Amino acid sequence: MASHRSSAAPLAGIYAVLVVYASLYPFIGWRLPGESVWAFLSRPWWRWWTWFDLIANLVGYLPLGALAFGACVRSGWTAGRSIALAVACGASLSLALETLQNFLPQRISSNVDLALNVAGTAIGALVGLAVHLTGVVEQWQAVRDRWFIDRSAGGLALLVLWPLGLLFPGPVPFAFGQFWPRLRDAAADWLQDSAVAPWVEPWLRPEDSGALSSASEFMAIALGLLAPCLVAFTISWPGWRRIFLAAGAALMGLVALTLSTALNFGPEHSLAWRTPPAEAALLAGLLVAAALAWVPRRAAAGVGLIALAALVTLVAQVPPDAYVTESLQGWEQGRFIRFHGAAQWVGWLWPYAAMGYLLARIAARESA
Repeated sequence: MASHRSSAAPLAGIYAVLVVYASLYPFIGWRLPGESVWAFLSRPWWRWWTWFDLIANLVGYLPLGALAFGACVRSGWTAGRSIALAVACGASLSLALETLQNFLPQRISSNVDLALNVAGTAIGALVGLAVHLTGVVEQWQAVRDRWFIDRSAGGLALLVLWPLGLLFPGPVPFAFGQFWPRLRDAAADWLQDSAVAPWVEPWLRPEDSGALSSASEFMAIALGLLAPCLVAFTISWPGWRRIFLAAGAALMGLVALTLSTALNFGPEHSLAWRTPPAEAALLAGLLVAAALAWVPRRAAAGVGLIALAALVTLVAQVPPDAYVTESLQGWEQGRFIRFHGAAQWVGWLWPYAAMGYLLARIAARESA
């Protein structure tokens, strides 16, 4: 079986990292367990359980199994070996995480969770097999060959992750990447009582500059939509197809933003982000993307770097929104805490990962 470069491989790796985050969050209180780390394997069914936990442990590993199977079968492995390797990867990851949970006081290692995780991985691999046998993968490869260049797996993975980052709400629609302000606050807390605190305090805790101006907010929203469009342009052929890619990115972003607003502020407020300035900024971003649909891929990467640099600069100036922070307490104290954390990290790091990818596209040799 011929091998192909597939976006399933990087997506499987990224999803595995998110599973690690969700399983070990909040990463505090590490201590030595009072019993063997393998004791959980022989424990009876625990007394406190909910259907949500059972379903989450089963469904949470299903995408990992499907992606791992897709990565293996697209690399030329047989279907049987791909299923076996996917299940082995899911089982190994779950066993390692359940073992590590022995060292966290807020986590409970469970053989039931392990069994459900393995079952979820196996079901995901079987779903991947069904998709493979129906020829959907070959049809996708044909579409991908028409719309995208070779070695586009990394860019496609970034585009798939982009809507996930939008699910973590921010004070400005479509604008994320507030990583450096969080890092700056963490450094300020760490150095608070040190000898260098008086020197670094003004830089680490600058005075609040207030909300963004209307023009800056307009630019942030437009650049937030333009950024994924330019990532897509670096892996696609110049021409009319890019206009459809930009429209698809806008549609996915609007759906993710609406879902995020509904989850955080209630279904009745799901379209609260729709203000005339925000709609005008999104239209402007879409029009600029359409105007750049015929530029060479390397030029699109260069413009994308400029757009992302401007975006993170603007986002770094946005002060914390007390209303948004208050609304997130329900996530942080409830069942969505793990998903909230995963979406938060994707939203923080996506612009920087995209800039690294665009730099690599500029440095790469153009394909014929």
